[in-house]
Amino acid sequence: MATSETGARPAPAAGDRDEIKKTSRSAGPCSGIPPYTLIIPAYNEEARIPRLLSDLTGAKGEVICICEGDDRTSLLISEFARANPDVCIRCDRREGRLGKGGAILEGMRQARAPLVGYMDADASTSFSQMLTLFEILSGADVVIGSRWLEGSIIVREQGIGRRFESRVFNMIIRVMFGLPFKDTQCGAKVFKKAAIDAVIGQMVSTGFEFDVELLWRIRNLGFTIREHPITWHDRGDSRVRGGDVLRMLSGLFRLRFAR
Repeated sequence: MATSETGARPAPAAGDRDEIKKTSRSAGPCSGIPPYTLIIPAYNEEARIPRLLSDLTGAKGEVICICEGDDRTSLLISEFARANPDVCIRCDRREGRLGKGGAILEGMRQARAPLVGYMDADASTSFSQMLTLFEILSGADVVIGSRWLEGSIIVREQGIGRRFESRVFNMIIRVMFGLPFKDTQCGAKVFKKAAIDAVIGQMVSTGFEFDVELLWRIRNLGFTIREHPITWHDRGDSRVRGGDVLRMLSGLFRLRFAR
């Protein structure tokens, strides 16, 4: 039988009232388990990250920025957090250089949500598209954004040299690792945390080759990976230089043929 508790519950004791007040003060956007964790590697991104921050207003998940370098990126993120107290966002400031892959790995170790993703700080893929990737993750263990699938929209293309470089790199990756994907390097990827937890202890790459190793290890364990077309905008000022491509390939050769 249902009973009414109106007027029947005694007032909390003084100590209990203090605890209630303490709990109320500590409750905030980062309390509890978030629906998703979004990781943003940010190396000297003060010129590019304001566009992304403006899109994060109203974000319901956890946003972890791994901040490296010596510019004002961390300050801009802190200012955004103060101006948007309902958004769970923080900057993990690092003095040493972790590399893109190293920064993402650190964010993955800190992630609290059952769904985890990462994106580029320049918002070449928008935050709204990341939410779409999270939404369709129920049908796979991993969903990766692809610039080369039918249905993708390239608002502004990379230069012809970079496009050629990208296609050659992708062809080599297909041969070396047996990965069937058209675009392993797009910076928009989401995962069920179980897939990340299964491989994170094995990861060795910390540079731009990180994406390939992560997908390769996850696929080798039988997790399902799906590509999804995206709208992508080349923001310029790419952090990948000519020498980086050679270092990526060298690192991947060592990884693939290590004994």
